Amino acid sequence: MDYTVPVQEQLFVLETIADIGGLTGLQAFEHFHAGDVEAVLEEGAKIAERVLAPLNRKGDIEGARWSPEGVSLPDGFAQAYAAYREGGWGGLAVGTEHGGQGLPFALSVALSEQVTAANMAFSLCMILTAGAIEAISAHGSETLRQSYLPQLVSGRWTGTMNLTEPQAGSDVGALRTMATPASDGSWRIKGQKIFITWGDHDLAENIVHLVLARTPGSPSGTKGISLFVVPKYLPNDDGTLGAQNDLRCISLERKLGIHASPTCTMSFGDEGACVGFMVGEENSGMKAMFTMMNHARVSMGVQGIGIADRARQAATRYASERIQSTPIGSTEPAAIINHMDVRRMLMTLRATTEASRAITYLNASAIDRARGEEDAMARHRAKGLADLLTPITKAYATDIGVEMASLAIQVFGGTGYIEETGVAQLLRDIRIAPIYEGTNGIQALDLVGRKLRLDNGEPVSRLLDEMQSFLPLAQSRVETAALVAPLTEAIGRLRETTSALQARDPAEAAAGATPYLRQFAVTLGGYLLLRQAVIAASRLTDGSDDPFLRAKIATARFFIEDVMAQEVSLSRIVLASGRDLLFALANEELSA
Repeated sequence: MDYTVPVQEQLFVLETIADIGGLTGLQAFEHFHAGDVEAVLEEGAKIAERVLAPLNRKGDIEGARWSPEGVSLPDGFAQAYAAYREGGWGGLAVGTEHGGQGLPFALSVALSEQVTAANMAFSLCMILTAGAIEAISAHGSETLRQSYLPQLVSGRWTGTMNLTEPQAGSDVGALRTMATPASDGSWRIKGQKIFITWGDHDLAENIVHLVLARTPGSPSGTKGISLFVVPKYLPNDDGTLGAQNDLRCISLERKLGIHASPTCTMSFGDEGACVGFMVGEENSGMKAMFTMMNHARVSMGVQGIGIADRARQAATRYASERIQSTPIGSTEPAAIINHMDVRRMLMTLRATTEASRAITYLNASAIDRARGEEDAMARHRAKGLADLLTPITKAYATDIGVEMASLAIQVFGGTGYIEETGVAQLLRDIRIAPIYEGTNGIQALDLVGRKLRLDNGEPVSRLLDEMQSFLPLAQSRVETAALVAPLTEAIGRLRETTSALQARDPAEAAAGATPYLRQFAVTLGGYLLLRQAVIAASRLTDGSDDPFLRAKIATARFFIEDVMAQEVSLSRIVLASGRDLLFALANEELSA
């Protein structure tokens, strides 16, 4: 199944939503020019289309393989990783002081979308390594940064995140892995972790595990957790690799999808000699790990976009070629793209994917500004927006990835249910995304329980005001004026549900969290697509007759008039007093 990187679409969203030109004007990115963005996207597209996408099916069929000597990947993966590493793609958004290129995170998100759409199983290795870089950069000692960051940034070493244990999934505070201090200042790690993505493999020289563990006498729950760097091979003082550490992968999970992504059960300290090095202060592991997880949560949203877009491409291509039945008003059989219900599905695929992309790129841009703005207030406001958007990005975009992959199978009909067409793999691969890095229910709870209350609600209030203030410009253009009324009403309902949840008891607010997150996402998506449509209309007025720009206007109209309409019922669900039923249901009624 072919994949074509949507470079024109990515570039347009980076320009109009992420404000990539404005980002490159910040001192943090002064060495990078907005004119280089297209070249970077096009170079990334080459490796995605020519190197990674052809391995996607092979990886699904053959999968990662375990043996007592370690985990190996199918033929071709090592060469693909070498090409990725040699291109410097892993260090795109990492600071130059650690060997990276120091480019905006928003641009790296676009590249991550390309890699994910081409080969989601492969992309996970890069995502986990990027998260390890973030955690060590932000919280590691100078010694750890000097020893590990250059190797991780270069791609010679890869990184992992080790949280989950059999009894401690979403409840991280229940973990039991122990870290005991050694006389040389290091620690001895003992315990077992499950569901460790890319926990072992044969692509890189070393694997750097970031492991959550308890220290002797630490408080119970999450307050007593520390974070440790635990390398597979212990580095010598001169940077070369020494002996293998006392850790091993003892099994691989058999999974629904992402078969070429080794999901490992890791055992640490079987011989009592697993060496680890603390990251940050003792008992502050969750703070350090959340640095890694928040980075990963945006990346999970990117996975949803990538799979949704590849599903859209496959469905559109198939619908254009498959001759079946006679459309209403015609006398001859035609390609199914001419049937109205198929067109509805294809437009849903396109509009929803583009809305998700816009939200995610806006989120990434806010992260860039939170780091790069020179003015303290500007940085603070950008961080507030980034914090607000992160659970929305993760939950909405990954849900959309699943929904759009399923919808693409519907376009294919019976052939979509057959593995050879490739669309079934997309659904199997992306189904994990709403679960890992914090389930989407947890993201909704985070949005309602924490993010709506940041700075007394100032970030969400400011975003709603921004959305409202844009509408007069859209009203002034004939191409978009009709879309202002439904968006005005949607923003009003979002203000109402936001205020209601902010005023509610936390337990009661939690009952409406998931529908509220979806309501927020579709309303924000409608606003961002309208922004793109207004810019597209202005460029058409300037004399262009670009089909891409015309499609942008049509896509915004379809999303706002069709997809966004669900926000009406979602707002009613959030506000309904009938949600008390959730509290009244007995366990017996739920299990019946």
